[in-house]
Formats: sequence, structure tokens, C-alpha cells
Amino acid sequence: MKDARSRIRGWEGVAGMAAACALTAAVTLLPLSRGTDVREAGPATQGVASIVPAKADCSTPEASLPSSTAGGPAINAIVKRGKLIVGVDQNSYRWGYRNPASGGLEGFDIDLARAIATDILGRPDAIIFRAIPTNQRIPALNNGTVDIVVRTMTINCARIKQVAFSTAYFQTGQQVLAPKGSSITGYDKSLSGKKVCSAEGSTAYEALEKNSFGATFKDTHDGQASDEDQLTVPNQLDCLVRLQMGLVDAVVTDAALAAGQAAQDPAVELKGGKPFTTEFYGVATKLGNDDLVRRVNSVLDDYRKGPWTEAYNKWLVADLPGITGPPAPKYRTG
Repeated sequence: MKDARSRIRGWEGVAGMAAACALTAAVTLLPLSRGTDVREAGPATQGVASIVPAKADCSTPEASLPSSTAGGPAINAIVKRGKLIVGVDQNSYRWGYRNPASGGLEGFDIDLARAIATDILGRPDAIIFRAIPTNQRIPALNNGTVDIVVRTMTINCARIKQVAFSTAYFQTGQQVLAPKGSSITGYDKSLSGKKVCSAEGSTAYEALEKNSFGATFKDTHDGQASDEDQLTVPNQLDCLVRLQMGLVDAVVTDAALAAGQAAQDPAVELKGGKPFTTEFYGVATKLGNDDLVRRVNSVLDDYRKGPWTEAYNKWLVADLPGITGPPAPKYRTG
């Protein structure tokens, strides 16, 4: 137990870890359920927008609808309500987290959500934030609980069949997070025999399903009402807490999120040097809300010209240095 206790240092030790856990209760969360949320990475760089045909093989899932400022049913409903309802995280340091001093939500994703509210409704505070677990992002959109999700959500072929995405606003990839003194060297055979944590409905879990390198990563009753939530958890931050307590040996998650967690806890670090996948974050909305997708893409067109870099320098540059700009948007035809 000595090793486990020595690793509980994130946010200033045990008190800090309790504060992190308390974040989950600070905003009313959606009810938990077993929702379906169903290469080499380099730095995201600016570039020229491209137009690609919509292909059945899903070769470019990050290609979205062309941008537009026109209204439509989804936009009109938001304007009539006077508030944009956004699904966010409140546990991801630097991305979407609750400032313990002010009590407010802050981070890269929060700034982007406010920019979208400003464009549609004229004010950054014309917004309702709803904190949702990783495995509830798609259900929250499909049942109308939120208008959009801005929550480090990776665009992939499985998800574009369930929800609609904007163009990509950030590039990242999967990476391993483990204690600094660990024998784990990355997403490789060093995971053999280790306990690895990931979030339910995450691309990390999908990667482990394809190749776990002999690691144990599934709970006995994964996807059932009796799920133990020990190795697969509703919220990604739960994995960091389990790592700090010595209940798991490593975490697999987005490198962008892992960098923030390593900043919180100096006893852990990213392993393997660089991500082992290439992934893109997008703003998600319900399938069929084409007017809202196009409007968000219009916001992102402007956001990439300056506000993106300001937000990056404010929230991410210290933990994710060297990124020169956002990924260039891709638009689809057909």
C-alpha cells in the first residue's frame, strides 16, 4: 500500500483527489446507463479546407457539411428557447472542468461552447451546461437532453451513424498513462498481465478490444446492469483516481486528456513517446440537425482564424506544446 499512497498526489494529495471526485457531484449529471457510444499521430496543423466525396467506406469520417449561417428547425428552437444546451465534461483539466475557487466551468471546450452560443444567441452566457459522462454523450443527443456535445468527442465511423459532427477542431490520439516508475513503456507488450482502465464508450476501450497486449481491461459484467465499474468506468477521470489508488496499473485515453492529468499529478506520465492513433475531436449534435451542424461549422471557420490559438495558448500550450494550429476542415459532398 505504500506505493499506492505515494502516488495519490494529484491536486495536492488525498484532499485534492477528494476534490476531484467531488467534481462529479458539483453539477447534476444525467442518469448513468450502459449507453452505446460506439497510424501514427502528429501535431495538428493549419491548412486549406478540403472537399471530399461522401464514401461508403468511411475513409474520411471527419468530413462534415459545408458551413452556413442560415437558420432552420434546430436553430429556430434554440433561438425560441433563448439558451443553447451543451453537454460538457466537468472533470477534464484544461478541457472542461470546474474551477474549485470560482465554481465556474472552464477550459478549451467551454470556450468553444460559449463561442457557439454567442454566434447563435448573441451572448456567451446564453447557455446551459449539462455535465454528462463519457458513455452518455450519444444518448444525451438522441433523447434531446442537449443540443450539442462539446466534450473531447472523437469523430469515427461508428459514431457518424449515430450522431452528426462538425468539422474537426482538434487532433489527438490514444496514449498510455502510467506511474513514472512503472515498467510499462507504452501501448505494447509491456501491458501484458497489467490492469488497464478506460472509459465506457470511448475509443480507448475500442482500441483495447482490438489489441490489449495481454492486459486485463474488461470488468466481468461489462455492459450489464451489474457492471463493476472498476476497469471500465463511466467517466474518464475515474481512471486517474483508480491509478492513483493503485487499483489499476495504467490508463488508456486521449493524449490530450492524459496530458492534463499528468499536469494534475506529477507522479504519472504519458508512455510511448507519442499517440498510437490519429483522432479528431468534433462538436456533435443529433442526426438530422443539418442546420445546426452547418452553423457550428460556420463558427469554427471564424474560430480557426484567431480565437482557437488564443484558447490553445490559454489552456493547453503548457501541457501540449508544439501544436501550430487547428486541423484544416474537411467538407463532404453528396
